[in-house]
Amino acid sequence: MSALVDFPETADIETSSEDYARRFSGKIGDWLLQVQERATLDLLAPYPNARILDVGGGHGQLAEPLTRRGYRVTVFGSDAGCKRQIAQLCDRGECDFQVGNILDLPYGDRAFDIVISYRLLAHVKQWQKFLTELSRVADRAVIIDYPSLKSINAIAPYLFQLKRKIEGNTRPFACFQETDLLEIFQACGFEFGDRYPQFCLPMVIHRSANSPRVCATLEQLCRQVGLTDRFGSPVLLKLTRSQHKFSRS
Repeated sequence: MSALVDFPETADIETSSEDYARRFSGKIGDWLLQVQERATLDLLAPYPNARILDVGGGHGQLAEPLTRRGYRVTVFGSDAGCKRQIAQLCDRGECDFQVGNILDLPYGDRAFDIVISYRLLAHVKQWQKFLTELSRVADRAVIIDYPSLKSINAIAPYLFQLKRKIEGNTRPFACFQETDLLEIFQACGFEFGDRYPQFCLPMVIHRSANSPRVCATLEQLCRQVGLTDRFGSPVLLKLTRSQHKFSRS
């Protein structure tokens, strides 16, 4: 999908599309999103009723679960079309939506309690600047997801054609070492808070199997023996503001 705006990073236009939403349709898609939702709510548990900025969240995977639990959510997108998946939430006044440049968010420092961004980092070329900007507007914590280089994603280029065949439409994506991400956040006054590797097996394998029961059993076994903690991906990574370095006046 081509961008209709002149911003330097607009990968969320694709992840907010109908085509992208179809990748998470059906019973296996529901299961994948349930795993993500439960883990996210656990990471957010210390912050009830927090003000949350969901950067690139036009995919709608988090807005509804978060608003349902009392969080005040603003979704930020690169184009007006990124509102499509959350239009009903916005129409009911349960969620706010704003368009702008993800590398230059139109908010003051520490404007939101929590900033989250899923399904976006792996497609952002200026990722260091992006993470710096997320940190700037977060008062208490930042939560992102990222594909790990320690997982089977390291050989993702060799599996790309299989992935495209199964998923119908997909894009190349960048994988990360967690230490590289932590280095950026630490420079912004944040420290490691928590992490949750979601799956040991690639999501394309789960989509191919198309059986939540079988996939959940396999993933439970992998987690029990420690494989998911070491090799799981994508990883939900939570960073918290270092209060000993930055305190609100």
